[in-house]
This record gives sequence, structure tokens and C-alpha cells, in this order.
Amino acid sequence: MPDYEILDERFAAMVLPNAPLEVVGENFRWLEGPVWFGDHDMLLVSDLPNNRVIRWMESGIEVHRASADFPNGHARDRQGRLIECSHRARCVRRIELDGRITILADRYKGKPLNSPNDVVVKSDNSIWFSDPPYGINTDYEGGKQISELPANVYRLDEDGTLEIAAGNFDGPNGLCFSPDERRLYIVESGIQFAAAPKRHISVFDIAADGKTLGQGRIFHKIEPGMADGIRADETGNIFSSAGDGVHCIDPSGRLLGKILVPGPVANIAFGGRNLSRLFICAGSKLYAIYTNTRGAKLL
Repeated sequence: MPDYEILDERFAAMVLPNAPLEVVGENFRWLEGPVWFGDHDMLLVSDLPNNRVIRWMESGIEVHRASADFPNGHARDRQGRLIECSHRARCVRRIELDGRITILADRYKGKPLNSPNDVVVKSDNSIWFSDPPYGINTDYEGGKQISELPANVYRLDEDGTLEIAAGNFDGPNGLCFSPDERRLYIVESGIQFAAAPKRHISVFDIAADGKTLGQGRIFHKIEPGMADGIRADETGNIFSSAGDGVHCIDPSGRLLGKILVPGPVANIAFGGRNLSRLFICAGSKLYAIYTNTRGAKLL
């Protein structure tokens, strides 16, 4: 079976026939939240139900942090620190360069957050994160707790101000900015366990103030499966997880092609030299494939 499906000739220039899909790690439980550290040539990724963060390097794989409060989404801030969404602790926190942990947000107007899921950092140092109840609906990915807030996407400003950036979601999930930061893409994964959950990728234009979002609109619906993690390449194409691999979608919402993976994909991250290697979290396995496109240079 080929490792990709070309639906538009533009995608043919993004893939490399002599660069196969590779299994670079396995025997996990369910992988989430990959983030690349180019200065260390390593990938951090959550083995979420096992409550640990794994460090992948070409030289091998090891546990980076155990008993980690069920972390899901990860990003790096402009100072190179790790920003982490914790399901069990119901917070967004920062891992300082010396290993100390700083809680950045755990409540909104006095009520505990649900279970922060994915996070992105903007060039103005603001932190944007989704907050569905997925991590408190079961004991598998965090621990059953009571939800006290709607499922929102929040913006945390550098001064500590926390505001709702976008609401009216059933289950906001993956996030990414366009390379010019004029758009924010948000995955709607729907209500967990619903018979027919609402699932699509929305896009929002960002106002000139860099903070306010315009009216959202449906950007693309993934089939088969669903979107979870999303990333942009340097030209503005969106790469999304799907039931049959990773889908590449142009800025107009047109599906250009697919990187085919055995089994559903949860999350992805560009890494490696020049950010041209795509790391793919697919259940118990970590895959990687070299591409002929580069990830957007956002942390």
C-alpha cells in the first residue's frame, strides 16, 4: 500500500516517494500532545492513559516524566519553556527551565476549568487553549470530576488576564494559527459518547488587535473519522488527524491529499531538521515521515 493518496497535484510536490512512513516508537497506550524541541533534537509526547510524558530521540526513547497529572496538549512559549494542558489538575501550566511548575490558569471567574486539551502560543506571548470536558468524563484520561463551565476556547494574556476567545462549542479540541497569525483554526470534536457528535474544523479571522475573533465558519469536515490535532505548514496548508491517517487541506478548505496510516490518528507535529518531518501519534504507535513541506515556524 502506498503511504499517501494524491487528490490534487499540489500535494504531489509535498510528499517524497522515497521517504516511507516509519514506526519510530510503539507499545504505548494512547499518544497525544507531541511537541518538538529543535534545540535538543527531541520530541516530547504524552502517553496519556499511562500518565507519563515520553522523550523521543533518534538515539532512543525514555520516560521524561512519570505521574504527570495526565497531560494532553503541549506547546513551547517564546522563551522555550514547555506549556502543558493537565487533565487531572484541570489547568494550563508552565514547566520552567529548571523543572519547576507554574500554574498559569486553573479557574475562570472562580470556577475550575474542565480539562484543558490543546494549546498554542502566539507571537505576542498570549496562550490560547481549548477546554472540553473529555479529561473529566472518564478515569482513563484523567479522572471523573464535575464540569462547572461550558466548553470554551480561552486566551491567556501575558499579564495573566484570562478571557473566553470563542464559545458555543460542544467539544473544542485541536488548535493552530495560520503562519501569519491572521486565522485561528479550532477543531470541534463534539460531545463525547454522543450518537451523532458535531465534528468539523472551524476557522476564525483574528482582528487587528490580535485578540478578538470574528464570526467562525466551518472550514472542513474530516472523513473518515474525525479531526483531533491540527498543524499548519509554512504556506498555510492545514494538516489534520483523521480516521485513515493525516489529511492535507489548503487554506480554502480543499482536501489536497492524505498520508495514509494504519489506524486512526490523534495528533501530529512537525519536527526534525527544517521542521520537514511529520510525527504522527496513532494509538499505541508513534510514526514519522519526511515531507517536502515545512511546518509553520510557530512554537
